[in-house]
Amino acid sequence: MDDVRLAVAECSAATVRERLNRGASGNVSVRHGAGFLITPSGVASDQVRADQVVQVAMDGAFEGALKPSSEWRFHRDIYAARPEVGAVVHVHSTFATSLACLRRGIPAFHYMVLAAGGVDIRCADYATFGTQALSDAVLLALHERRACLMANHGQVAVGRDLNHALGLAVEVESLSEQFWNASLLGQPVLLTETEMTAAAAQFKGYGQQG
Repeated sequence: MDDVRLAVAECSAATVRERLNRGASGNVSVRHGAGFLITPSGVASDQVRADQVVQVAMDGAFEGALKPSSEWRFHRDIYAARPEVGAVVHVHSTFATSLACLRRGIPAFHYMVLAAGGVDIRCADYATFGTQALSDAVLLALHERRACLMANHGQVAVGRDLNHALGLAVEVESLSEQFWNASLLGQPVLLTETEMTAAAAQFKGYGQQG
C-alpha cells in the first residue's frame, strides 16, 4: 500500500507542477481494495505526504487521524458507478474554472474534445462543495464521458490509473484555454457530427500499435 499512497501524493504534487492547482485546492484518489485512497482535507496539493493519504471505505468510513478530502463523495460515487475507472483527479485549473464560472461546457470546436469520451465536455450543475448534490451533478455530467467541468468550481477527470486521469486533466485545461482564446476573437467554428465521427474513427488506431 505504501507505493500506492506515494503514487497518490506524487500525483497531487504533479497537479501543482502542471499548473492545475494552487494551495490546497483540488484532490486526487485511486481505487484501492474495497474502497479508495484519497488526499487529505486542507493540505496543500504539493505538500501531501504518502503517510497522509487517507483510506476511505465505500460507506465513507476512513482510517487515520486526518480527514479525507471534503469531496470524497463524488470520488466514491464515481468508483461505484464506473467499474472501469481506477483514478480520479479534481482540480481548480484557471481556464477550466473560468469557463465553469460562466457555466459553459466545451463544444466540438477541436477534435481533441474526443479525449474526454464524447463530442463535448459538459459543465455539471452547481451544488455546494462536499455535498451529495454535487456528487449527483458530477455523475450526470460524466455520463458516457471521462471529464467534465463543474459550475463555479473546477473540473474533474477520470482514468484507468493516476497517470491517465492526470493527463486528461491537463488536456481539458489545454482545451479550455484554446476555447477561451478562440472565443475572444469570435464564435469558434464547431466541427460537424460527420467530422467528429471521422476523427473518432482515427483515434481508434492512434499511437503505437502492437
